[in-house]
Amino acid sequence: MSKKIIVVGGGASGLMAAIQAARLGASVTVLEQNQTLGKKILLTGNGRCNLTNLHLDLSRYAGEGAAEAHRVISAFDVEQTLRFFEEIGLMTTDRDGWVYPASMQASSVLQVLLGEAERLGIKCKTKTTVIEVAYHDDLWHVETEGYVYKADSVILSTGSPAGLVSDSWHSGHLMANHLGHVISPFSDALSGLTGRGITGASGIRHWCTADLLINGKKVREETGEVQFTDYGLSGIPIFQLCRYAMDAVHSGKETVICLDLLPKYSTEDIQNFLDLQQKRYPHKSTAQILCGMLPDKLASVCAKNPDPADCIKEMKMTVTGSTSLGHAQTVSGGICPEGYDPDTLESLKCPGLFFTGELLDVDGPCGGYNLQWAWSSGAAAGRAAAGAVNGANRGAGKRIINGTKSRATAGTAYGTTGRADYGTESGADIQTGADQ
Repeated sequence: MSKKIIVVGGGASGLMAAIQAARLGASVTVLEQNQTLGKKILLTGNGRCNLTNLHLDLSRYAGEGAAEAHRVISAFDVEQTLRFFEEIGLMTTDRDGWVYPASMQASSVLQVLLGEAERLGIKCKTKTTVIEVAYHDDLWHVETEGYVYKADSVILSTGSPAGLVSDSWHSGHLMANHLGHVISPFSDALSGLTGRGITGASGIRHWCTADLLINGKKVREETGEVQFTDYGLSGIPIFQLCRYAMDAVHSGKETVICLDLLPKYSTEDIQNFLDLQQKRYPHKSTAQILCGMLPDKLASVCAKNPDPADCIKEMKMTVTGSTSLGHAQTVSGGICPEGYDPDTLESLKCPGLFFTGELLDVDGPCGGYNLQWAWSSGAAAGRAAAGAVNGANRGAGKRIINGTKSRATAGTAYGTTGRADYGTESGADIQTGADQ
């Protein structure tokens, strides 16, 4: 008899977990609160879906679960990820190692995942809110509004507050916390930074080198297109520095972003160019001369500085915070690693319960790192839930909930008191094709 598995959350890691479990013969149902599956997939990479990175560097993962992430990603690595997507019908391309669908549309990634789910007979229910998860009578019981699903294993893949495509993200963390798991607090990991010191350049995008200075010492450097906003700075280089900047801000340290607006030129080069132009065009203002070097708004900002060349090489913003979690691409924080098996991502407190993706305290930089974590963690949990992988937590023969052995008892539950009757299954079935 095939194992019955419930996956709570139909995002990247949840769909991967469901597919891997079903490939091993499990009967899988995915429960998704949103109207459609994979909403965050469609938002990634500005709608293009940067699904992995050919030059993935495991040392760039952060969070309390980073060491565990190394093991999980090594077990289902970039090569296996690309092979998986090729098998299910996705052609890919890369730009400097950043891998995208050949169509350059995130919808292509979602469509092939849904196609494979349909082929495997995975049952997907949208507009379905999970109210309670509990273990008793030798089965997991997942309660929704009007129906209770019974399963051998449950995989929680409900995501994080990053992007806030719905309010469903918090349910997985609350369930894990109520079942005894420690949750690290959330903070922006890939987000814009708010600050003071740069005004008048909102709306400009410019290629810069961005240094992160903490208490006056340079600790990190990123280069790329920086976006100047009314609240501060954004763009990929700023996203890459965000986690470290916010850690410093939260620790009360002086945190500064120092921009080099013309990284290919030295301060001496710039000053010589300015001097030459001022001699050749004495009637021009400094701002007019700088317009031959910089976008007009940045030229105006630098012209107001007593030393324009110095301003070009060291334009500084004191960091005061970050944009809201709802605007972040990724957040730090989540379930701490001491509560789950480092290979299978199975709960050490509640065997048969698994976690994936953004639920765990693991995050990476831009460039396909966080989706690779979603694919790898989903594969690990799905395979283990179906019984293909044994971790340190397998074979114990007992169910432990909040430290108490629980068989044929009510167990520990999350959510409201009382239970719904085992009524008619509700929710919307999976949507496939152009309407998805």
